[in-house]
Amino acid sequence: MKATVRIRRAQLDEADELSAIAMESKAYWGYSAEFMEACREELLVPAENLTNERFSYCVAETEGKPIGYYALERLSVGEYELEALFVVPARIGTGIGRLLMEHAKEAVAAAGGSRMIIQGDPNAEGFYLAAGGVWIGYRESRSIPGRHLPLFTIHVGRSETDVA
Repeated sequence: MKATVRIRRAQLDEADELSAIAMESKAYWGYSAEFMEACREELLVPAENLTNERFSYCVAETEGKPIGYYALERLSVGEYELEALFVVPARIGTGIGRLLMEHAKEAVAAAGGSRMIIQGDPNAEGFYLAAGGVWIGYRESRSIPGRHLPLFTIHVGRSETDVA
């Protein structure tokens, strides 16, 4: 019998656990120890973000154990940025990321948003394209100067052009 996956809001005491998931998930792609150390600060989940109304953190769990999470940041009334989407390495490729992405898109639409911006790891480019992302360029990494990461946008919800 397959364990049920539930998505819920992150709890206030989970910042360290979510940070660990981010580090493990990023390391899955074979990055060097030096690279991972350079990314450490950017991958940390600030505990204050879990209570900041501008951010929304949601956790995928099974049998009470977190197996992934995403974070959204509200940039404006209609625009959000997917700040993070990470899955524990043992569950990468099992559909948890897709489940989290669909939940994030639904959350943005439910909040009245129409667009989600994503700065993705190059290894996840195919994932974001498959999720409906449209490549719009590159953005410089906050962790590693000179490294440019793919940037995507996803239209969510309904726009005025959808209304007949």
